[in-house]
Amino acid sequence: MKQLKILVVDDEDRMRKLVRDFLVRKQYEVVEASNGEEAVDVFVESNDIDLIILDVMMPKMDGWEACREIRKISKVPIIMLTAKSEESDELLGFELGVDEYISKPFSPRILVARVDAILRRTNNIGQDQIEQAGDIEINKAAHIVTVKGEPIELSFKEFELLSYFIQNKGIALSRENILNNVWNYDYFGDARTIDTHVKKLRNKLGECGKYIVTIWGMGYKFEVN
Repeated sequence: MKQLKILVVDDEDRMRKLVRDFLVRKQYEVVEASNGEEAVDVFVESNDIDLIILDVMMPKMDGWEACREIRKISKVPIIMLTAKSEESDELLGFELGVDEYISKPFSPRILVARVDAILRRTNNIGQDQIEQAGDIEINKAAHIVTVKGEPIELSFKEFELLSYFIQNKGIALSRENILNNVWNYDYFGDARTIDTHVKKLRNKLGECGKYIVTIWGMGYKFEVN
């Protein structure tokens, strides 16, 4: 089986070494970059990066801008690291297509656990990975979603959210339930994180966005009329 490759981007040598050491212990291949410009160059040149761990505050090009550049050409999973813990920063990260958001200081073991979870799902190649819900078809193995036969672009977390809705269609899901299952048990988020993703997902689904029904005061339900 191919050794999965992770790009670790941080301007602090100590932080890169800490993250690299924990990842190497789990048999991941690690490449590094010390700023946003270098990160974009390494990503483009490598062409086989499976996940990026990206710091926000860096010289030359910060993490936000590097994320924007990478998202122009790839849906590779991105975990954003930041010393800030403001809600506005977290929401900006999700708007840019960040898949996970971790505030410094953090537990390296928790970071690795999130890396494991993301890569386990993105590399899932089960036998029957195609599901149909109304005019939506989701191919989990290929990580492709089509609406009325036309493919649409979803971030990793939008794909996971849609998959969870379809797996639980007809069931009322609380925001807490969605957080625990889509964002993992150790994610300290709130309702606005889910609402932001649901809004973007509905827009991308077009007419099929109506399948996601808001249950006021509780959460959401996926219904196909």
